[in-house]
Amino acid sequence: MTFTRRWRLALYFVILLTFAAPRLCAAQPAPAPPAHASSAQVQPAPSPSAAPVATVPANPQQAYSLPPEKLAKAVALSRIRNILDIAGSLWGLAVLWLLLATHAAAGLAAWAESLLRRRWMQGLLFFAAFLIITSLAGLPFDIIGQHFSRSYGISVQGWGSWAGDQSKALGISLLIGAPVLLLFNWIVRRWPRRYWLGIWVATLPLLVLTIFVSPLLEPIFNKFEPLAKSNPALVTELEKVVARTGTNIPPDRMFLMKASLKTNGLNAYVSGIGATKRIVVWDTTAGRIPDDEVLFVFGHESGHYVLHHMPKMLAGTAFALFFVFWAAAVFAGWLARRFGSRWHLGELENGTPLASRAGFVVLLFTISVVSFLLTPASNTFSRHFEHQADVYGQEAVHGIVADPQKTAVDAFNALGNAWLEDPNPSAFIEFWQYNHPSVQTRANFAMHYDPWANGGHGKFFDK
Repeated sequence: MTFTRRWRLALYFVILLTFAAPRLCAAQPAPAPPAHASSAQVQPAPSPSAAPVATVPANPQQAYSLPPEKLAKAVALSRIRNILDIAGSLWGLAVLWLLLATHAAAGLAAWAESLLRRRWMQGLLFFAAFLIITSLAGLPFDIIGQHFSRSYGISVQGWGSWAGDQSKALGISLLIGAPVLLLFNWIVRRWPRRYWLGIWVATLPLLVLTIFVSPLLEPIFNKFEPLAKSNPALVTELEKVVARTGTNIPPDRMFLMKASLKTNGLNAYVSGIGATKRIVVWDTTAGRIPDDEVLFVFGHESGHYVLHHMPKMLAGTAFALFFVFWAAAVFAGWLARRFGSRWHLGELENGTPLASRAGFVVLLFTISVVSFLLTPASNTFSRHFEHQADVYGQEAVHGIVADPQKTAVDAFNALGNAWLEDPNPSAFIEFWQYNHPSVQTRANFAMHYDPWANGGHGKFFDK
């Protein structure tokens, strides 16, 4: 039930490769400032002292609307979010270009070679330094985003805690990301003519591994406990949805995240795959909206399981990346031939200057460019699945809650109020940046979706 963000996970390159891979979530509705940590990182929300969440639209003509004072804040904050997100993406591309154009990448490679004798150790040092440089380059956007989250009453996380999360994310990135980059650089050297195909093959298991280990990394950033420990009555109600959907998610795979330590926003999400698969509900969600609305959120998340969205997204991502890597390799080859000597990429190695460490940055740059241009396609893919999950969630609670339509609309209004989503985002912004439909779109659909009228049945349930 929410907006999924492209979190900057521990693996810099794997993130780049899995820009379309889902973290199927259920709460955050609108584009937010650039993320700064792992998939476990939460986006701050209104402080506990904020006004109570409204569940009835201020404008009766719309399923979701905000009172005037909140509307002005939502419009202003949405503009800030959009600017930061787009500017941050373009700045990321500019940083990679500057590393090449200023010969910094070549100088960094020479520095690593002067310190260490073994090639693989030189590579680890180079890519570790590269990750640190690119992380520091993006830090101003993260700081600005956190500043506005706090100033608009969304973040309740202190700067010390925030900086700690930044440091943890960088540490994981260095521990895992540098070896992965080294692996792909080796593939370029080993298969200079078809390296893009080798990278694609190596990426496939990494896609699955990234999703598998995500729940194992989340406790580094947030505290978790079994949902049954603090909300046994809610677990009992959730088991009714489990029985109806046949998802076979036992209570020991339902967790409560102590999000209130950093945020007061609303969220729930699915993470993991196979043995690590689980559903997480934020403590702010379980304690701040009625249980009926939490059941709808859970029904939405169950839809991701039942409708096999994870394997479908993985398959779609793998298919798209085949062409992304091919296109990026063609583009990188042209750039290397055109600017190779100017950027000091070095002599041809195994037939391509891209095999050098500085040359590999060219490949990273081209993959970043192609990924950025394909953002709308990736988000369109995601919005389709999120809409399906919305439909499934509303049908899943039919017969369990008194009024599925009202429950869904109220849940979306609570969501939009908590995150200050603009009720009327521009069509272009929604197309380019939203990988969930806007809250307005979702609430309007929920308000009019009643397949049970006149004895009918739902799309996914017979009754």
